[in-house]
Amino acid sequence: MFGYRSGSQGLSDTDVDMQDTTNKHWLDELNPEQRDAATHAKSTPLLVIAGAGTGKTKTLASRVAWLIESGISPSSILLLTFTRRASLEMLDRAGQLVGPAKASQVVGGTFHAVANRLLRQFGPAIGLSPSFSIVDPADSADLIDLIRSDLNLGTTDRRFPRKSTIAAVYSRVVNSRTKLDDVLRVHFPWCIEDADGIRQIVEQFIKRKREQAVLDYDDLLLYLHALLRLPGVCEEVADRFEHVLVDEYQDTNLIQCEILQALRARKRGVMVVGDDAQSIYSFRAASVENILNFPKHFEGARVIKLERNYRSVQPILDASNAVMSRANHQFAKNLVGVRQSEQKPRLVSVQDEAGQSTAVCERILARLEEGTPLKQQAVLFRTGYHSDALEVELARRNIPFVKYGGLKFVEAAHVKDMVALLRLLTNSADEMSWFRVLQLIEGIGPGAARKIIAGLGVGQTNSDPILTLRMDAVQVPAAARFQFAEFARAVLACVDEKPTPAGAIERVRKFYDPIFNRIYDNAALRLRDLEQLEQIAANYTSLVQFVTDMAIDPPSRTQDLAGKPMLEEDFLVLSTIHSAKGCEWGVVHVLHVADGNIPADMACGTDAEIDEERRLFYVAMTRAKDELNLYFPLRYYFKKNKRSDKHSYAQLTRFIPPEHLRFYDAVGGHSPGAKVEVSVSARRVAQEQVDALLTDLFR
Repeated sequence: MFGYRSGSQGLSDTDVDMQDTTNKHWLDELNPEQRDAATHAKSTPLLVIAGAGTGKTKTLASRVAWLIESGISPSSILLLTFTRRASLEMLDRAGQLVGPAKASQVVGGTFHAVANRLLRQFGPAIGLSPSFSIVDPADSADLIDLIRSDLNLGTTDRRFPRKSTIAAVYSRVVNSRTKLDDVLRVHFPWCIEDADGIRQIVEQFIKRKREQAVLDYDDLLLYLHALLRLPGVCEEVADRFEHVLVDEYQDTNLIQCEILQALRARKRGVMVVGDDAQSIYSFRAASVENILNFPKHFEGARVIKLERNYRSVQPILDASNAVMSRANHQFAKNLVGVRQSEQKPRLVSVQDEAGQSTAVCERILARLEEGTPLKQQAVLFRTGYHSDALEVELARRNIPFVKYGGLKFVEAAHVKDMVALLRLLTNSADEMSWFRVLQLIEGIGPGAARKIIAGLGVGQTNSDPILTLRMDAVQVPAAARFQFAEFARAVLACVDEKPTPAGAIERVRKFYDPIFNRIYDNAALRLRDLEQLEQIAANYTSLVQFVTDMAIDPPSRTQDLAGKPMLEEDFLVLSTIHSAKGCEWGVVHVLHVADGNIPADMACGTDAEIDEERRLFYVAMTRAKDELNLYFPLRYYFKKNKRSDKHSYAQLTRFIPPEHLRFYDAVGGHSPGAKVEVSVSARRVAQEQVDALLTDLFR
């Protein structure tokens, strides 16, 4: 329940116009453009183009504070962000301006979290049980794999798409609102011949989720979209929010754009903040067209640009501006820094990948000795494996590091085991949770698990799996009976005693811990994750809310990925560029600035793809505050076959054409793209020699 009052709240737009903001001293800390955006008074839609490092978080927080100070009820303000952390940070900043009590009443969260809360309340209007459970993308893929197996689509004489590909196809169809055949043709052409099989799987996938009262990430938006199309319900939901604010609007997809339009059904105030130059998530069906077409989608929209950069020194901004200047479609902007420097970005050419690793390590250590901690340095790369050679060299030189862009906390197998156990307690119709948990028991494989699930009546109408479990009315393999009995006791104890979320984990672990120690290596290291899960659960009173948050907005990483804990607290950050978005470091090193890597060779098929790769490079560059190092290996070694060459020569990324080299300091024995001056007479002699050779060859 939200606890909001419906209808207009606080002052009207006319009243807001008349408010005197001179006593709000915190407004004086904003630059003119930020202040203009924060105090925008009308219900006119507002688009804020916030370039990298221009203070968008400060502007959004100030906007929230200004609305509250102007008389708008905090509970009628909706702040949509892409991470819970971003929402908490903005509301914390707003609380520092107007008081935590007021700011805490603002409805803040991700699109998915807000969708979950609205669907819990209004879901029955579209036939959705309010006790639905939420599965993460990995669980959705597992259910798809189960259906794929049931339909025998993986046993034909030709390769059929794997579960991850089918899940990606389904997600793109739903979020982009594009027909399956069109999605396959454009994004998955190798799957076109399997369209009928994919269609069968998707039909069963939708059916089983509905039978089990299970929703995945895409369903949250899909069902909310359907809810907001219902006359009466749409108006009631929209009336709860006087103002809607959206962060990172360039990362929204079509269905999120339409949800925003529906929330403004009563012409409420809407403000979106984003940067088209940082739209890098098209693989998640995000559409840069949403922000580019905002003035078309929202009639009468006003556009304010934030171009004053507080992060990077001007030479880094000059190079970054030059990269974006050649984008095909954009809101033209020119970042101007408040910090000056004489040091240009360094364009470091090296012989090969080994030379790149050496150069990066030497620069990192040099800056460390000059006083820049490792934590203030980051190495960024297009794809996870691009750092493989560097990681070996870092280990050899005893430079501690953590790597981001890999497995998330809830994607670790042992954490997924525990969450699946907890999900059974909140939704006994959850087939995938039963399927995962039952196979933890020694003596139960996939086949036996399916028979037990059928015996329990999971997902069947008028069936209660918990009651069947209590009656001990299901057949279990002899080798599994003891552990199955332990499992049943743990589940029934939680059902009867209704412990807190932390108490449920403690009780379930009595069954799980012996299994955990048996099936996982490095159990002591992984144990910290289970303890962390229990600590997180201690902050909750509702088990449903806890497992929902673990699906929608879980902690970002698992403890065991960074290796054994280091005695030294300082460490270097390695990250994919996608994972680095929103972060900043004093010194940034970008690897493999060569065509085929940046832009990726698999992302150069269309102008739109190349534009996104350009934006990705721009994001990497604008993470740097003081120093930017770009590394360009001249050769890449590989082994195709015995007769082929063992290396290929690289070309500097197309995003740094020769005329832009003036923005960089060239470092190394080779200046990328340098022009060799040759006299006219020498060129004529060379041409004559070529002509003579060709004449001789074809005589």
